[in-house]
Amino acid sequence: MKKILLSTVVWLCLLLPGHAQERTVSGKVTSTENGAPAPGVSVLVKGTTNGTATDVNGNYTVNVPPGSNTLVFSFIGFKTAEAEIGGRTIVDVQLDPDITQLSEVVVVGYGTQIKQDLTGNIASVGGREIQNLPMPSFDQALQGRAAGVFIESGNGKLGQGIKVRVRGAASVSASNEPLYVVDGIIITTDDLSSTDAPTNPLANINSNDIESIQILKDAAAASIYGSRAANGVVLITTKRGKSGKTSFNVNLMKGFSSPTRKAKWLDGPTYYTAFKEAFDNTDAILQRDFGEDFGSYMYGEPGLTFDEVLDYELGDWDKNANENWANLAYQDNAGIDQIDVSASGGNDKTRFYASLQHSDQKGILILDRYKKVSGRANIDHRASDKFSFGLNFSLSRSVNNRLSDDNEFTTPMQLLALPPVQPARMEDGTLNKNTVYFNGLIKSENSSFETTVLRNISNIYAVYQFTPSLSFRSEFGIDILNQNEEIWNGREVDSQTNNINGGAFSSWTNVFNYSTNNYFTFNKQFDQHNLEVVAGMSFQRSERDQTEATAQTFPNDAFRRLASTSVITDIGGDPTDYAFLSYFARANYKLSNKYLLSLSGRVDGSSKFGVDERYGFFPAASLGWIISEESFLTESQTLSFLKLRGSMGLTGNAPTQNFAPLALYGANTYETQGGIAPTQLANRSLKWENTLQTDIGIDFGLFNDRITGEIDYYVKKTDDLLLNSNVPGTTGFLTRFINIGELENKGFEFVINSQNLIGPFSWSTSFNFARNRNKITNLDGNVIEGGYLNRAVEGQPIGVFYGIQYAGVDPENGDALFYINDPKNPNRETTNDYNEAFRTIIGNPNPDFIGGLSNTFSYKGFDLNFLFQFVYGNDVYNGGGKFQRGNFVYFDNALQEDYENAWRNPGDKTNVPESRLFLDNGDQESSRFLQDASYIRLKTLSLGYNLPRTVISQASLESVRLYVTAVNLLTFTKYDLNDPEVNTDYLSSNIGQGNDFYAAPQIKTVSFGISVGF
Repeated sequence: MKKILLSTVVWLCLLLPGHAQERTVSGKVTSTENGAPAPGVSVLVKGTTNGTATDVNGNYTVNVPPGSNTLVFSFIGFKTAEAEIGGRTIVDVQLDPDITQLSEVVVVGYGTQIKQDLTGNIASVGGREIQNLPMPSFDQALQGRAAGVFIESGNGKLGQGIKVRVRGAASVSASNEPLYVVDGIIITTDDLSSTDAPTNPLANINSNDIESIQILKDAAAASIYGSRAANGVVLITTKRGKSGKTSFNVNLMKGFSSPTRKAKWLDGPTYYTAFKEAFDNTDAILQRDFGEDFGSYMYGEPGLTFDEVLDYELGDWDKNANENWANLAYQDNAGIDQIDVSASGGNDKTRFYASLQHSDQKGILILDRYKKVSGRANIDHRASDKFSFGLNFSLSRSVNNRLSDDNEFTTPMQLLALPPVQPARMEDGTLNKNTVYFNGLIKSENSSFETTVLRNISNIYAVYQFTPSLSFRSEFGIDILNQNEEIWNGREVDSQTNNINGGAFSSWTNVFNYSTNNYFTFNKQFDQHNLEVVAGMSFQRSERDQTEATAQTFPNDAFRRLASTSVITDIGGDPTDYAFLSYFARANYKLSNKYLLSLSGRVDGSSKFGVDERYGFFPAASLGWIISEESFLTESQTLSFLKLRGSMGLTGNAPTQNFAPLALYGANTYETQGGIAPTQLANRSLKWENTLQTDIGIDFGLFNDRITGEIDYYVKKTDDLLLNSNVPGTTGFLTRFINIGELENKGFEFVINSQNLIGPFSWSTSFNFARNRNKITNLDGNVIEGGYLNRAVEGQPIGVFYGIQYAGVDPENGDALFYINDPKNPNRETTNDYNEAFRTIIGNPNPDFIGGLSNTFSYKGFDLNFLFQFVYGNDVYNGGGKFQRGNFVYFDNALQEDYENAWRNPGDKTNVPESRLFLDNGDQESSRFLQDASYIRLKTLSLGYNLPRTVISQASLESVRLYVTAVNLLTFTKYDLNDPEVNTDYLSSNIGQGNDFYAAPQIKTVSFGISVGF
């Protein structure tokens, strides 16, 4: 309460009227070459960190503090220009074509900086790069655009969790996701799903409202966020209004979706032949080894024919059936319909930006759908020359029609396991209920799974300018997230297994996350010295309340809400909360425009730790030398910019559990009596994970910055890992949360941007490449398992696959072979006995390197952009392989490729063993089902045309753009299942990664749109 009272007092003080000389200047920036508006131009008040960027029409508005009289305009492809303000409030500027790009303003923690003055590593993605892309969430659109940022969608279901790793995984059990900050406010990104399949809270943010995204990667850039920054920081800045005429924009988009790839499965006739072959092979083996035929050995009924065996096992089947179960998992009307409306404008006192979006996206899988309505209003008001304040308000509502987890028979993708000789429907049109596995179509037509999210992310701020050099900013923000999950299963679904008349599940979760930032900024130029100091405090508290219940037995299927059931089978709730109190400071010093020094530090206190180790200190220091400003390089015609920088800093991480250091007790029962029982051991000494990161980088520009680039090498070392470690059973517990272990990430990043052609026909290229090596250096002997074969073990990257190594097929008899001894042994031996095989590290889900290549072309009114994204060297384990490609050990449908390549005759050389019905022969878990999942993907392709102003001006329009955009259009890979980008949902974790278990392929979408400005 003291903290809240202090913040309230600060606000009251700020609301006092001010009397100073700050003013607002606006204008328009155009090109001298053709007079066209220049969007995205950086506008900076010289000698300060105040800056903005021009909008799509070249307009800008910027606050100019007292004592400042010069604006600096810069953008890629134009020469930097300066303009004296004098007594003007409107300053229009024309820029000459050039190539410089190093003076753009970059958002950093609690402020902004000119890019050329950065001593840390920040990846920037402009809002225009991710606008109007047919994706549920903006983080998917970042794939391939930021060096060292690995982004992976687990499957093709809409609204599902996205894996984001900035320079590798820095923790084994704590979160590895970056911190997300929207307009200065830390937002909630926790998975609130009641199932094992995570959802993505970021999907509620409208990507078309985003002005820019900055990803703080090294400690110098991120350490001002201290304990929150071990996994990087993603700063999201939303659009602001500009002074001048109110401008409106309407964007309409319609897209059509399909799976990126589909594996080929056996059709009905081939399936029948293939299983007849497996039956005959098994029969021959049984006759040879036991002198009995298949029927007498398996069923005690000698002389059974293959058709009679199918009668036993399959129920309703038809030799002549040819059901394509895999295709039944997909819906034909997949696609997206979206409309965006926005308005912005204002005057010298007040500026605004408002938007509204309605999006309706149908996924590629049956029932999958994601609908969203969102609105935003950003208002900035200058009350006096010294005092200004504003409001950022956003509200969204999304409805996600979700699907079962990947490991459930009711999920659509598991339809492909059903034999094509079993029809989906009977002759009378009813669904076949007598299939070898559950017919998932019954679930699709007799159930619903709806997740509704209502979210409000808003903040209010105030700035008081004491002097031209000193200002104070206070902001208070909220992130309110209400999530309601409703599951209904009709009697046709549950009666097959539970013999009940339907069931329901309801979960309600409310998260109230509020925070405040209060800090001073001092910025002063002293001759050749420039000093900027930021210092302040931050407080955040997050409260979550959850209630859920499960019930069964409805009167009939017309009743679908939990209140209509007659039996409540389970009820529970999980209220929890946590808080952070922080103090931070940063000092940036620049000497003679070429020597740079930055120091920062943050003290974090968290309720997630005990009183003994509640606070942690996280400092960072960085240096920069702009070598190109030295006299021996200033006249260089080739090297236009060269900066050497280095940094070292400490960041931290807290446990995901809110009460990890405490001794906990929970409610329990003994017969009918209620009571309490201990549930967790205490550890008052539990402390922060610490990540020490060192970064050395070079920024360069060639030929007047026509070519620019960055090269970085970094080392991240994390110690005091937060782990649940084994404890003696005499304690009454199995594990205890302690600090133990270390891991390391080492990497290299390379970025190059070029303006290949300028003028009426322009062509620019951007390429990024990143290589990261993760290694767990110490776990004190602990081995932590996850996924199917994943584990965390000393000396290896996190999540490596540990299992038996497949050795191929014995060419003489078709037996599957496995290695007996260590792969380091030069004399490796094999065996057909799976139990004798040797277990070892067989694969790594972490990629060797990632990157992206984009090209942008423009000619007159046309523009073309394409982005290729690539991931190389990561392995994926097909957990469903023992069913899908188990050589017909049972009745699952099989890949066509495996059937064609199976061993059949002595001397055959193949990796697919002989088919044997009901007999294990290579279907056991091994490296046989491990594949290289490297891929190159045409991530985005966009072609647009801007109608000439001479045409549209007759209709009183400012702009009209027609465009077509494709996402995931082409995928090049050797991975032979649906899609190489996969991390099956119910297993996804820090350790459990790189698994494929009936996961849906990624979504390919081609959309058409029109954008009208007036």
